[in-house]
Amino acid sequence: MIVTTTPSVEGRSIDTYIGVVTGEAILGANIFRDLFAGIRDIIGGRSGSYEKVLRAAREAAFKEMQEEAAQRGANAIVGVDLDYETVSQGTMLMVTCSGTAVVLR
Repeated sequence: MIVTTTPSVEGRSIDTYIGVVTGEAILGANIFRDLFAGIRDIIGGRSGSYEKVLRAAREAAFKEMQEEAAQRGANAIVGVDLDYETVSQGTMLMVTCSGTAVVLR
């Protein structure tokens, strides 16, 4: 399935607009990861543990969105938007994505 942030796919025309599809993923952050991320933030550098959690959440949200689109008969999703949030006083990481499911020629 083609997934793009653009409103169209170059060289292909949209035959049918199916509608908005979404995906959500909420993952908990554990206390040890938070502690080590905090230390890393103090001394500088990237927090690999949080990056892995964000990547996993993004992949899960994309998969859910693509599954919904496929169930509705789409072969592409255009205009995809991603949003990252913390919930539950920062102990949970949430990724949401949405886009328009379409059938390309």
